[in-house]
Amino acid sequence: MSVKTMQTQEVKELLEKVAGLNQAAGNDRIKTIVHRVMHDVFQIIEDLDITPEEFWSAVYYINDLGKNGEAALLAPGLGMDKYLDIRMDAEDAQAGLAGGTPRTIEGPLYVAGAPLCDGFARMDDGTQAGDIMLLTGVVTDEQGNPLAGATVDVWHADLKGAYSYFDQSQSEYNLRRRIKTDALGRYVAQSIIPSGYGCPPEGSTQALLNQLGRHGQRPAHIHFFISAPGHKHLTTQINLAGDEYTYDDFAFATRDELVVDARPVARSAAGERHGVTGPVTEVEFNIKLVSTDSKDQQEMHKRQRALA
Repeated sequence: MSVKTMQTQEVKELLEKVAGLNQAAGNDRIKTIVHRVMHDVFQIIEDLDITPEEFWSAVYYINDLGKNGEAALLAPGLGMDKYLDIRMDAEDAQAGLAGGTPRTIEGPLYVAGAPLCDGFARMDDGTQAGDIMLLTGVVTDEQGNPLAGATVDVWHADLKGAYSYFDQSQSEYNLRRRIKTDALGRYVAQSIIPSGYGCPPEGSTQALLNQLGRHGQRPAHIHFFISAPGHKHLTTQINLAGDEYTYDDFAFATRDELVVDARPVARSAAGERHGVTGPVTEVEFNIKLVSTDSKDQQEMHKRQRALA
């Protein structure tokens, strides 16, 4: 269809009314955003000749997405979280705050308030007989000086790829801990090697990915928030090397610097300092934070998060 309507006065006036630009009340920022979003939706309908059938299919897809609670799962799958990271990396470079350990996406499965431990934490509740993982690392500043008292907030999935709180069969805060680094900036966690996971096969996210010819799989990975006074808060995660999806993550979270080996050892000196004896699989992740005087940069960005 060759009909063009976007430049007509009727459509321009409609968009102004839709966004409340003709009203004194309301939030000017929200009005500007809604006007731009609806303009772009209308433009897509015109440019791609979207049919009423296609339009209403999309509307009811959004309905189903909300019912399934998968909007926060679809967002990384469509590269939105990754794009926000790209923008924040560019902002950091412009502000002279680039460097340190790279950020990557938070994901939708964080739960605030995990138990706080000094130096060492046992993360798993012992109900799953997985390979014992010893997660170790040192938190330093840009010059390599250890940061004592930094907080390493760490969480990951179980052997089924499920997360506590969202999976009610798991105990409270299973596989979730906050660890204060010791005087040498070290943290140690005993846990189990996590599994990757896939989007619910009958869910809304996978339904769209199927239409795009894409899978919905994530590799085995471990999430981190790291914070220390006077340093930029870091949101990141590591992927375990050797997973089928390490470099094919549907959520686009993989960065080369954040792919870490899982190394089986007969004994671990770091583990034995904390009473962990026998064979373990060591995962080492050292973290370098960037210094900043900005209080905003020292805090995690605000968004809706679960609290157990």
